Amino acid sequence: MHLSREPHLHPVAIADLRPTQITVGMREVEIKRKSWQYHPDGKKADFLGQHLIPVVWGPKGRHYVIDHHHLALALHREGVKNIAITVAADLRKLDKDAFWVYLDNRGWMHPFDAQGARRDYSAIPKKITDLLDDPFRSLAGELRRIGGFAKDITPFSEFLWADFLRRRIDRKAVETDFDKALEMSLKLAKSEEADFLPGWCGPITQEHAVMRAK
Repeated sequence: MHLSREPHLHPVAIADLRPTQITVGMREVEIKRKSWQYHPDGKKADFLGQHLIPVVWGPKGRHYVIDHHHLALALHREGVKNIAITVAADLRKLDKDAFWVYLDNRGWMHPFDAQGARRDYSAIPKKITDLLDDPFRSLAGELRRIGGFAKDITPFSEFLWADFLRRRIDRKAVETDFDKALEMSLKLAKSEEADFLPGWCGPITQEHAVMRAK
């Protein structure tokens, strides 16, 4: 089983990429679309060369995206047909069930729906274009951008923050007044209530420091 991250020199069609999660934050996707639109045409190729999509090579030779789902969807909506990839693992020898179990145990998939409920592997869309919107994932992404928490290497860390916010803020509030929901999120993010989450950067009192050290 090959586990290197070697760049795949031949571009792959974005439409052929398989997701390993059910949702994205569509607001996040739109932000990435606008960022792409602002790139001068002469620099777009360089951007694509510097943003390889990490995948695993799975059953039937299909490529399964394990990160940058938002970017892949944004580029597809902007009319980009192909993109370079980097292969994290060659799992073509595995059958479908063994493949998904392996990804699950490596933290390379996120089978949770827009309500934060874990679903069967079969609920994961077959195409990048079929990803569903989770407004709390958008809220978590914007929260990180304004300094609510730090970027962290923990897999799907922003989804963990999304679930934290989902349990404390009404979905309708996020959909009708995003800015107000973001203000509420920032207060929650700086509280000790969120100190277990990856990238938490709230104020640490002496008592709190002692508790974390135990």
